[in-house]
Amino acid sequence: MYRNLGSPTQNVPEHWHYVSFGLSDLYGDNRVHEFTGSDGPSGFGFELTFRLKRETGESAPPTWPAELMQGLARYVFQSENTFCSGDHVSWHSPLDNSESRIQHMLLTEDPQMQPVQTPFGIVTFLQIVGVCTEELHAAQQWNGQGILELLRTVPVAGGPWLITDMRRGETIFEIDPHLQQDRVDKGIETDGSNLSGVSAKCAWDDLSRPPEDDEDSRSICIGTHPRRLSGKDTEQIRETLRRGLEINSKPILPPISTQRQNGLNTDRAPSRKDSLESDSSAAIIPHELIRTRQLESVHLKFNQESGALIPLCLRGRLLHGRHFTYKSITGDTAITFVSTGVEGAFATEEHPYAAHGPWLQILLTEEFVERILEDLEDLSSPEEFKLPKEYSWPEKKLKVSILPDAVFDNLLH
Repeated sequence: MYRNLGSPTQNVPEHWHYVSFGLSDLYGDNRVHEFTGSDGPSGFGFELTFRLKRETGESAPPTWPAELMQGLARYVFQSENTFCSGDHVSWHSPLDNSESRIQHMLLTEDPQMQPVQTPFGIVTFLQIVGVCTEELHAAQQWNGQGILELLRTVPVAGGPWLITDMRRGETIFEIDPHLQQDRVDKGIETDGSNLSGVSAKCAWDDLSRPPEDDEDSRSICIGTHPRRLSGKDTEQIRETLRRGLEINSKPILPPISTQRQNGLNTDRAPSRKDSLESDSSAAIIPHELIRTRQLESVHLKFNQESGALIPLCLRGRLLHGRHFTYKSITGDTAITFVSTGVEGAFATEEHPYAAHGPWLQILLTEEFVERILEDLEDLSSPEEFKLPKEYSWPEKKLKVSILPDAVFDNLLH
């Protein structure tokens, strides 16, 4: 924890600067992280930083940011999901346990600390930036980098070094109502959302078969003995939650196969992947042992927070020819929505509902997406939203339920 004098010439105020250690490899002897050489990432490949505005008269840095950073580090170690610039963290509580409106986080490159080459690999420094709920929602609907750029232009909301002020009482949309919202709306319309997946409370049922038909290979049991995702499926979904997708004209899902398809596809950017496939996702468990099943009718279930992201999934992703994944935080269940512009999916226009183990894919045409968005319009007014809520499209054999957390938790158990 350091006292940083800021930069008067850049209008950067004095603040406290926090830097973590231990997410990267400090030892190189495999005691904490597997040592994979000096050319790759060191440990998880990053450390966290945080910049907190120094209050008048403060002689020592507050310690609550250290506890916050430890909480994020605990998540990384337990889940093995890493962070990258532009990611967001939904926290739903004031970061310092006060009455502050700063209740969520975005992540970006630290403005002072450049990546470092160490004997045990490369380390980048990701800065935590505290944001209000309205700013988090804008980042989800558009992208984190866009909102971070807006925060940089507003001195009281972060300024060029993105310093968090826990006493900030207004969002960037309240400080500059028309300009900021117009830039976000235009960005959403032009770019869509680069949020390609979330960890969520979600479940799905195959309504094509009676509930007692647990053992049939075409049904899925979300009960006492759920089928597990294969190693490759897990890696693919983890990669989309970790890195997001490049904006491309032809997003590609990997074919369900034990063989890699000649590395990167020709329409991908060479430095990033626009599929769920990761470099480490070569199949370990034979994929052909899990049969892909076409389903006639499905029932999707979400808690309110996850359900509120469905319009984002449809408007920000599918209408831009992309895909979006919900990965259950309580098990192996995953639900991926795909558009007709996504290649390599195992859901097709002829068979729009298809499952591979507990991983469900749902293909939605643009016409159907527009209709769903109309029917889900009340999701945009959570204060008037009464749970449970059910939406149904009988001719499409699709049902969606939004359930209270308590009901949802009982359902999964």
